[in-house]
Amino acid sequence: MAKKIRLLNIIGTRPEAIKMCPVIQAAQNHPDIEPYLCVTAQHRQMLDQVLNVFNIQPDFDLNLMQPNQSLSQITASILQNLDPILAHVKPDWILVQGDTTTVMASALLAFYHRIRIGHVEAGLRTGDKWQPFPEEINRKIAGVVADLHLAPTEEAKQNLLNEGVENWRIFITGNPAIDALRIITLLPAPKEIQLLFDQYHIGDKQKQLIMVTAHRRENFGQPIINICTALKKLANQFQDRIHIIYPVHLNPNIQEPVYRLLGNVDNITLLPPMDYLPMAHLLKQAVLVLTDSGGIQEEAAGLHKPTLVMREVTERPEGVKAGVLRLVGTDPEKIVSNAVELLENQSVYQKMVQSKNPFGDGYAAEEIIDALISIDNKLV
Repeated sequence: MAKKIRLLNIIGTRPEAIKMCPVIQAAQNHPDIEPYLCVTAQHRQMLDQVLNVFNIQPDFDLNLMQPNQSLSQITASILQNLDPILAHVKPDWILVQGDTTTVMASALLAFYHRIRIGHVEAGLRTGDKWQPFPEEINRKIAGVVADLHLAPTEEAKQNLLNEGVENWRIFITGNPAIDALRIITLLPAPKEIQLLFDQYHIGDKQKQLIMVTAHRRENFGQPIINICTALKKLANQFQDRIHIIYPVHLNPNIQEPVYRLLGNVDNITLLPPMDYLPMAHLLKQAVLVLTDSGGIQEEAAGLHKPTLVMREVTERPEGVKAGVLRLVGTDPEKIVSNAVELLENQSVYQKMVQSKNPFGDGYAAEEIIDALISIDNKLV
């Protein structure tokens, strides 16, 4: 009997958990994999609720989240606390996803231990090391040490080839964010969402929902103030037609200006960060999405929701080329003018709705595990 591949999945934040839970389940169901899960808990509560939805229990929990910790502090903490886990588990492979500090530090530590590493959602690039910050450099560091590159799209693969990655190490799998969305939207909408819709008269022949998320570090300061200015103007211009719901990130650099500037606008509802299940069902109901999030760009595309990306650059240009995403930056006038066009011009709106989702068919997880087994056989 062939030896099973000992696989350690490492995740730290909610976006990682959303995308990796289908992969973890695929690993658990595969007869050739001996899976383990370590969470750094770079995000604590937001991570736990995703794991609970997918009924996944970590084998190792580093519980590293501290209030207002710096990037250097969380990096050092991951390196120090993850090191004995790797020595104990002795995995054949480590899988990480995306571009967080957990991903970067885990990849570096895997290299120190001479453990093979697979990078899920490999090859995303903006070409600007400051946007998004620190994610662009995090994913490039992971890419430098990765043995297996699991690219979501052809464009991501081409980025890797341009950087000198060998073709045989790259597999195009689609993005497991679409897997998670496929799974989660089959579940009934939680009561809290229906209560929100009833309270604010959102739905058929009533007000239209605009969904907002904005939290990225490069948007701290004046950019988030600009975003709030745009949202307030939109809310006032379409007071009888739209209702904006904005789950606000816990970071005080976001909380303070958002609540100060938008807290008293009648048709804007500010909420605490939402669990993944209600968030997915809010997205399903939205007519328009405004976001600076990476994962929301993919999820909105998966649900064919026209989306304005409030960033200067995106590492998901496939969505822009496909037509379901528009890059609008953080200039208030540009945000408002694009939103107004989509709300008032039905033909432009329908063109975005009918755009093809470029991020996969919802079955990336199995492709990822098959790719891991395939390349492991080559490297034996």
